[in-house]
Amino acid sequence: MFDVITIGTVTRDVFLTSPLFKVLRDQAHLEKIGFKTGEAECFALGSKIEVKKPVMTIGGGAANAAVTFSRQGFRTAAVLKIGDDESGDAIIKHLKKEKVAPLAVRDKKEGTAYSTILLTPNGERTILVYRGASEDWARREIPWSRLKARWAYIAPGKMPLVLMEEILKTLKKRGTKIAMNPSRYYLEIAAKHPQNLFKYLDLVLVNREEASYLTGVPYKNDRGIFKKFDGLIEGIAVMTDGAKGAKVSNGRYLYTAPAFKEKKLVDRTGAGDAFGSGFVAGLMIKHDINFALRLASANATSVVESVGAQEGILTRKELNQNRFKYLDLGVDPL
Repeated sequence: MFDVITIGTVTRDVFLTSPLFKVLRDQAHLEKIGFKTGEAECFALGSKIEVKKPVMTIGGGAANAAVTFSRQGFRTAAVLKIGDDESGDAIIKHLKKEKVAPLAVRDKKEGTAYSTILLTPNGERTILVYRGASEDWARREIPWSRLKARWAYIAPGKMPLVLMEEILKTLKKRGTKIAMNPSRYYLEIAAKHPQNLFKYLDLVLVNREEASYLTGVPYKNDRGIFKKFDGLIEGIAVMTDGAKGAKVSNGRYLYTAPAFKEKKLVDRTGAGDAFGSGFVAGLMIKHDINFALRLASANATSVVESVGAQEGILTRKELNQNRFKYLDLGVDPL
């Protein structure tokens, strides 16, 4: 039996960095031509652009979370689907090196999911994604007999809902606590039929934009968001807010945590995965929300100081560095 099983996405990532990747901000014009955020990453069309040495890494929510749990000392497995290719081989080798048991399915038709990340000098990025094998799951490919753990952490991608519901039911029958970081696909399902999904979950992790979309409450209305959020799940609701930190509700109290200050922002890729898996790892260690928030914030901060989603993931020893020993938390009744 494992301490924790992660289920969901894994990718082979390549990071390309160039001072010629520019960020353009022009709200009115960019919205008009289809860029809803009012921001775009730009480079000259038709030119040859010099980049720094490419950095090859492993990413994807389930793989990133698995590395966090393993480095925190937990017996960890990852249920993943990869291609029968060189990238799939690299993922298996990497997970074994990180002491994660890869419960991996090989797809002989679709390739391993792949991302190219175009990284600006100040850490902003655009991600080009090929989903590949990670979106094509069949029931026979799930290692049902091995789904036994204290906790499961799910980053589902577009795994079919019927299959996901069967996985959740199986885990609950075996006494597993379940955390989920829903993909956009699952957020759209949950927004329409929340009980089909959330009734199985002990913890849900979303960012502020996702929380607003899920609850239908305006983006800046924290208490309104959590009032609705708490009505959707019986367990713990977590809302991350980028560099501003995070808020957590257990249904009785609202916890607020700032982010630790990074030494240098290099790359934001994987910060959300680092926070979510760090939070669950903290609960597994101490069953204390304050400690879980400190570990989650430290893990996310460390990750953004390096290129890639896993390089900066903390070990238990690294968590005890002086810079991560204190976080000014707030607690208020709901």
